[in-house]
Amino acid sequence: MRSGHRESSPAMASEPRVTVGIVCARSIGFTLHAPYRVGDRETSGRQLVEWADSGLLWDGRHYDELRFTALSGDASFSLEDVTIGVNFHWERQETQTFSGHLRLMVDGERVWAVNELPVEEYLKSVISSEMSGNSSLELLKAHAVISRSWLLAQMRRRVAPQAEKPQSLVRTADSLIRWYDQDDHTLFDVCADDHCQRYQGITRETNPRVAEAIAATRGRLLMADGEICDARFSKCCGGVTEEYQYCWDNSPKRYLAAVADTATPEAFPDLTVERSAEKWIRSHPESFCNTHDRHILSQVLNGYDQETTDFYRWKVSYGRQELSRLVARKLDIDFGEIVDLVPLRRGRSGRIYLLKIVGTRKTMTVGKELEIRRALSESHLYSSAFVVDRHGIGPDGLPASFDIVGAGWGHGVGLCQIGAAVMGEKGYGYDAILLHYYPGADIVRLYE
Repeated sequence: MRSGHRESSPAMASEPRVTVGIVCARSIGFTLHAPYRVGDRETSGRQLVEWADSGLLWDGRHYDELRFTALSGDASFSLEDVTIGVNFHWERQETQTFSGHLRLMVDGERVWAVNELPVEEYLKSVISSEMSGNSSLELLKAHAVISRSWLLAQMRRRVAPQAEKPQSLVRTADSLIRWYDQDDHTLFDVCADDHCQRYQGITRETNPRVAEAIAATRGRLLMADGEICDARFSKCCGGVTEEYQYCWDNSPKRYLAAVADTATPEAFPDLTVERSAEKWIRSHPESFCNTHDRHILSQVLNGYDQETTDFYRWKVSYGRQELSRLVARKLDIDFGEIVDLVPLRRGRSGRIYLLKIVGTRKTMTVGKELEIRRALSESHLYSSAFVVDRHGIGPDGLPASFDIVGAGWGHGVGLCQIGAAVMGEKGYGYDAILLHYYPGADIVRLYE
């Protein structure tokens, strides 16, 4: 199997610590399962912190901020009513347990609960939350490296001198272009949900294979052009990975290039061309992520993710009035009756990043990919790589219904989790998996 493992070792003094925003509410209930220190006192058991008078109310006293410091390495705390899968079809609340320190901070008229812990401990939870501990060891190693890379890239970006950020919303009379990224966190490094990386503390026990993968790759990450790689990943690319600029700001990254998800990724159709994209999406081309192997899928899809089965190729159907009401509500724009959905621009994976929505009262161009996915679903379409079939067109030109036929699950940029799981089962090493999905990157050890 091809490898090409390239490694060097720039110095870093020690393992960093990360702050993770877990839950935000007017009041937060939690339980300390061991003694914690707050200022000059120790406490344990159930606690309640509430927002009050622009500060925090705890145990009858007001504070600007609270820090509960763990007094032992195995100390843990449980937070109540943590929402997972925010705005996704499987959104739900649960109680979650975490190790490390707990900070409570004011954000407007709400309270943020923030977990502070070493990066390697954080990664044990991320890998366990993102995928099954029954995954192949090489897949777990690859995911450890990209999760570490993405995290440290975000942490460095947050503390670096802030250059002018690219505008993430452009709105005119006939267009709405918006993208979403992680730069909006100011009180902590990353959040705990899929908006950043799925992190659920020690709620789900860390599998020994996950711990082995973390230890085997300790301090290793991806670098390119002297910078830590912004190592994006998604569930299923649908056969070709997407390029960064079609989903976020217009700054291409050479290691986030379009790659066919096959053993011979050199050639694939030009999916920016509508005819080629339509043929591709309506077919089931051979690729690593084109699999129905339940053993492999169980490695990547944890319990609630396995509720989604039609990820490689899928179809969503709407009646015209249903779709018209949905789009008007999601975009807060009165299109009248929806007449057509017309792809204007596609990325190299076939994902639409500019879509013309044609209504009887208004026509607008909408982008980028996530805004399109949100506009056409109660939660999110699986991806923006789709074609549209209109049915029952009457003499007034209005269709009775729409079928949205699509490919892939997620933005498709970087590592394809299902494709990588298949590669791991086929015997590819973690370095070969990484260099397949991040062409031109190097594997680097940043700290011991």
